[in-house]
Amino acid sequence: MVGKSLQSRKLIESPFMTFQIGNKQFTLVTIHAITKAMQPETEIKYLKFMPSLYPDKLLIFSGDFNLPSSHTVFNPLKSMGWKSILEHQKTSLKQECTSSDCLASEFDNVFYPHKSISLIKSGVIYFYKSFPSLKEARSISDHVPIFMEFSLN
Repeated sequence: MVGKSLQSRKLIESPFMTFQIGNKQFTLVTIHAITKAMQPETEIKYLKFMPSLYPDKLLIFSGDFNLPSSHTVFNPLKSMGWKSILEHQKTSLKQECTSSDCLASEFDNVFYPHKSISLIKSGVIYFYKSFPSLKEARSISDHVPIFMEFSLN
């Protein structure tokens, strides 16, 4: 049962935003998990309870998970029908680029219920390439924006 731990309360209190397109709705649940050193899986593991807590909502989970989508903590969601929009795509910026590689880790992603949503397009925006230096880009964000274009089934 969800409820007693601090991590689960924080997750359940994450911002929810419900959008309507025509007569169809979806709810975006955003999360910024604790850092990798603090074991973000201790928070992320509670996502699997949210579909049963909110059975009337079409949930899309989005955010900085501080773990790659291949981590086993996402397996329960995946077995329930959620897919990630990015696979093997780094989204956080390094402190310094090595050659032309400026991305460090696969932390940001979106998980969507593939039976209810059709993914049209997804990706990252390499905004840092528009800056004279990575340091200047990092003053805006240490992550690249990610995006998803989809239709509701």
